[in-house]
Amino acid sequence: MPHSGTPLPVKVARVVIMGAAGRDFHNFNVVYRDDPAVRVIAFTAAQIPGITGRRYPPALAGPHYPEGIPIIDESDLETVCRHEAADQVVFAYSDIRHENLMHIASRSLATGADFVLLGPRRTMLTSTRPVIAVTAIRTGCGKSQTARFLSQRLRSLGLRVAVLRHPMPYGDLEAQRVQRFATLSDLDDAHCTNEEREEYEPHIVAGGVIFAGVDYQAILTAAEREADIILWDGGNNDFSFIRPDLHIAIADALRPGQAMDYHPGETVLRSADIVVINKTDSAPDANIQSVTAEIEAANPSATIVHAASPVTLDDPDAVRGKRVLVVEDGPTITHGGAPHGAGYVAAKAYGAAEIVDPRDSAAPEIRALYARYPHIGPVLPDVGYDKTQRAALLRTIEDAAADVILVAAPLDLASALHTDRPIVRARYEYADAGVPALGPLVDSFLNDHGLLGA
Repeated sequence: MPHSGTPLPVKVARVVIMGAAGRDFHNFNVVYRDDPAVRVIAFTAAQIPGITGRRYPPALAGPHYPEGIPIIDESDLETVCRHEAADQVVFAYSDIRHENLMHIASRSLATGADFVLLGPRRTMLTSTRPVIAVTAIRTGCGKSQTARFLSQRLRSLGLRVAVLRHPMPYGDLEAQRVQRFATLSDLDDAHCTNEEREEYEPHIVAGGVIFAGVDYQAILTAAEREADIILWDGGNNDFSFIRPDLHIAIADALRPGQAMDYHPGETVLRSADIVVINKTDSAPDANIQSVTAEIEAANPSATIVHAASPVTLDDPDAVRGKRVLVVEDGPTITHGGAPHGAGYVAAKAYGAAEIVDPRDSAAPEIRALYARYPHIGPVLPDVGYDKTQRAALLRTIEDAAADVILVAAPLDLASALHTDRPIVRARYEYADAGVPALGPLVDSFLNDHGLLGA
């Protein structure tokens, strides 16, 4: 037996983190990076193309990982678990059906590993500033427009606002450790993908400042230096990386029956202080009642707010009577599960003679997207995670037999793709649609924290 003064050997747990270049890196940074009793042997990647085959770099991974950490495709989960004798599989991405999540759990357990979900207490950072978090039950409910509405309202009250966006680090991870975007040229300099531009451009155009990246403790510290209040603009249906003092979750009146079917959207719903039912202006009353009942069953103490998402076109006459190709917000249509979005609704409402099906002109990379997401209707998701995908998107648009391109993705697509095809922008913003209204509820929160009139 070892001498009584000899420390017992510590078993080092071997861990695989399943992710999509976001929550996975955050969980590693906060929970595992500096823990000598853990070795993360790999990240797996899903949902986003082109993020496998990289390594989480040593500069971010820390001294326990001098060679960094490999990022492999999720399809290789069982192989890496068995080959590397993984003790735990940590699931760390969002907007997945509960049923599919348990299939992944079963795959993990079948290799002999534990299956782990890390919760808010272990993964949320604490800010020195008051924090408002905007999250959602599903991708595409309207988080971004709600966050923009709140950012503008807070700035109009004289507050310095830092918007922290859920991560989208699909490029050089080390270069993306801490990112600050205050001008459109900042987006060009950072070589942002279309998905990043969809989220950042509208905030910047409205006068906001965005923080994002990989290392959210460093990002939060940088944001706190120039802000009175932190506004978390969530991604997919994930919960916040920063502990909120006010948690606002968005539900979708057009998608009843989904409030408790997806992870971690159910967690978001059950933990929210305010739940906004968005798109009530375009949903049947029966849908609104159904979503209301779901919210009340899961979180009876939450305040429910009704909101509208009115869609306007920059040039309605350019659409009326024309053959229209509709380009929608990418994540809403792909892993968000929506067959179409605001652009399709606007094209119909403003009298398009024909909705042109993009499949007829789709480049091979775009055809593969339709095969992967067969629920998509006759619309084109704005995808552009790399140069190849952006080129395929451009070819699909330019080869379409359309008179006009109606873009409902919230970015300047003409500039991003350098196309001369005639483009009409569809825009949609948050609007209160009843009482209680979100603005006064937030004002009350600010008053309680000594920020109203500060």
